[in-house]
Amino acid sequence: MDVFRSQAYFELSVKHILVRTSSLNTIRSQEIFVAAQKLMPGGVSSPVRAFKSVGGQPIVFDRVKGAYAWDVDGNRFIDYIGSWGPAICGHANPEVINALHEALEKGTSFGAPCILENTLAEMVIDAVPSIESVRFVNSGTEACMSALRLMRAFTGRDKVIKFEGCYHGHADMFLVKAGSGVATLGLPNSPGVPNGSAVDTLTAPYNCLESVKRLFAENPDSISGVILEPIVGNAGFIAPQPGFLEGLRELTNEYGALLVFDEVMTGFRIGYGGAQGKYGVTPDLTTLGKIIGGGLPVGAYGGRADIMNMVAPAGIMYQAGTLSGNPLAMTAGIKTLELLKREGTYERLEIITNRLIKGIVSAANTTGLPITGSNISAMFGFFFCKGPVNNFEDAKASDTQLFARLHRAMLERGIYLAPSAFEAGFISLAHSDTDIDITITAFKESFEEIA
Repeated sequence: MDVFRSQAYFELSVKHILVRTSSLNTIRSQEIFVAAQKLMPGGVSSPVRAFKSVGGQPIVFDRVKGAYAWDVDGNRFIDYIGSWGPAICGHANPEVINALHEALEKGTSFGAPCILENTLAEMVIDAVPSIESVRFVNSGTEACMSALRLMRAFTGRDKVIKFEGCYHGHADMFLVKAGSGVATLGLPNSPGVPNGSAVDTLTAPYNCLESVKRLFAENPDSISGVILEPIVGNAGFIAPQPGFLEGLRELTNEYGALLVFDEVMTGFRIGYGGAQGKYGVTPDLTTLGKIIGGGLPVGAYGGRADIMNMVAPAGIMYQAGTLSGNPLAMTAGIKTLELLKREGTYERLEIITNRLIKGIVSAANTTGLPITGSNISAMFGFFFCKGPVNNFEDAKASDTQLFARLHRAMLERGIYLAPSAFEAGFISLAHSDTDIDITITAFKESFEEIA
């Protein structure tokens, strides 16, 4: 099968998509969500899914395949979330599914070493410049939490610098100006986080090297390191300015601190070596997730061997997990990375994603709506403001009410975008040229409707 194209019987016709109106039937979704609110906080297992910032009730998915998602009412959408990034080869890729079927016959969990861990570890170490040794965990949150503990253990220091709008999971010390769902819900921090957990978290504006210099000057011997999304995806899509990542590398070296790249989103998405491979800046530690599990729950942290050797049982920093290295997640990750290594993969992703974002910006410009947007490989985003957007403060100038209206208009035309103005979008190898054409036309019609 050609992984660059959706299967013919999953193609959506232009006519089918563009005749959609406000009569989108979501009765079954509404019934399920009403019931869910009596069973789970807010009716969801993760806050942004509740559609709080875009209005209306969430669409309840029934199944996914390739570039598409079907809801419980039978509506079909071109999906630009991709399970928030992991589905880079398309949902339910047949090669990944076949590998999982074989793995299922051997069991769903071992709680013991398996050779699949070795295989995926070798692939990750071979691909990511900073990683000489890796530890698998179960989520991006767990990976970042463990990396922070390791930073402190290795340096003997307590403070950490993070950036406003960067999200590193929901661990206490990271819920300070955390962007993503926190920003979407209008929560500056989170109740329940004790002062003792947050007091050692220092924050700076992304892309502002001078602010980081000041923090180091004020705390020259107490900062364990700097953690950041090298390309921000949790405050909307924001790229690093020239010299920013390089400057952080120089500063951390100067002060004996560690540099940590949170590549849970960018790892294997913007290039096989992640953001660090693309920009040529090598951190000391890296956190990964999403794609390396092929859509199954997974996370990992890794880096220099001398740092990783502090992790138990090799060293004295304790971290453990019953389901870490789960054979199904390892299998899906291995097959996904094999698919991504095929010739032309990232060239294809760059071409179709770039064409999409250019089409979106051009369509908005013709209606006079303020917009700025860009992409790097298969990750993209846009803001309803003139721009440029270099940090979270800039991103907050985006018209979120306008985005909410756009989100509904696009749903009615069969396009599923992230239900938040502060999230990046993702494209997969399953998105066809026809899908992109349909989506750009849907944006044009939606912009005309909301302008």
